[in-house]
Amino acid sequence: MRFASLARLLITTIAVTALTAACGGGSDNAQTSSNSGLEKTDLNLGMLPLPEVAPVQIAISKGYFKEEGLNVKYTLIQGGGQALNSLQSGGFDILHSNHISAFTAAANKVADLRIVAEADTAAPGNFAIVATPQSKITKPEDLKGKKIGVNTQKNVATLTISAQLKAKGLDPLRDVTFVEMQFPNMWQAIKSGQLDAGFLPEPFLTAASTDGAVTVLDVIGGPTDNFPVAGYYVMSDFLKKNPKTVAAFQRGLLKAQKLAATDRKEVEKALPAYAKIDAKTASLMEVPNFPISMNDQRLQRVADLMLEFGYLKSPFDAKTLTQGVPEVQG
Repeated sequence: MRFASLARLLITTIAVTALTAACGGGSDNAQTSSNSGLEKTDLNLGMLPLPEVAPVQIAISKGYFKEEGLNVKYTLIQGGGQALNSLQSGGFDILHSNHISAFTAAANKVADLRIVAEADTAAPGNFAIVATPQSKITKPEDLKGKKIGVNTQKNVATLTISAQLKAKGLDPLRDVTFVEMQFPNMWQAIKSGQLDAGFLPEPFLTAASTDGAVTVLDVIGGPTDNFPVAGYYVMSDFLKKNPKTVAAFQRGLLKAQKLAATDRKEVEKALPAYAKIDAKTASLMEVPNFPISMNDQRLQRVADLMLEFGYLKSPFDAKTLTQGVPEVQG
C-alpha cells in the first residue's frame, strides 16, 4: 500500500535524523557590526527534530538571528539526561526541552534553569492515542485494562493521558498499563499486538493514520487545552553572564514565532530542512500553536498537573524559572 510505504519511510527517516549531530545554520563568523555589545555571538542550541522548533529553522533561514548579531547553530538531540548534562557543562548554550523534564530537574535542584522562550502549546490533533481497527478499541472507555505505549514514563505522554482518562472517569494508575516504546517503533508494535494502543505525536501520528490507525483519544482538550509542551532553557549562570545575548536570541526567535503562528506555509517549508519530513506529510499534519510571549500562569498549569499526578512531591512555582529573564516585546 502506497501510504504504508510512506509511513515506513517517514518513520525510518526521522529515526535516523534524531541521531544526527551538529546540524545548523549560518556562517562561522557572526555579523556583529550593529550588535557589538553582545557578550557572546556564537550560540549552540540543542533541540529535538519536532514540529515545535520550526521557528528556529525559520529564524536561521531568514536571517533573523543574524540581524541580531548572532550565529546560531543547532544539534539534533534525542532528549533525556544527556542533553541536560550538555547544557550544564556548557556544550549547549540553550536547550529545547519539554517542560515536564525541565520542571522536574529544577524542582529537584538538579539544575538551576531559566526559560527564555516558550516553544509551543499543543493544539487538537498534535497528540493522540491510536489503535488498529481490528482491536475494536474506539473510545477512551475501551482502554480500561489495556497496554498503552508511551515514549517515556512520567512525561508529556503519560501526564496528558492521565488527565484525559481521569476526566473520562478512569483511574490512570489502576485502569491502564503504560509501556515504554520509542515513537518510530510504536505503530508497528501496535499492529503486531505487542501493544493495545499507543500515544503518538506529529509527524508519527499522520504517518500511522495514513497506514490505517484509528484515533481513540485526542489527548489535547479540556484539562489539557492549549497545554504548554516545551520551551528553550538556559542555565541561570549563563543568563547572568549573557543577558544581552539572551535578549537578542529572544528577539530573533520571536520574529520567527510570529511568522510561524500566522503563516503555516512557512512552517511546512522549514520542517524538511531539519526533521526530514517530506512535503506531503508536512502539508497533512497538525502543527502546534507558537506562543509569541511567555506566560507564567500558563506554565503554572504544567506544575499543577504534575503535582496532581505525583510527578512532583510538593508545589512548584513556575515563576522561579522566569526570574531575571528579559521581557522582550515584538
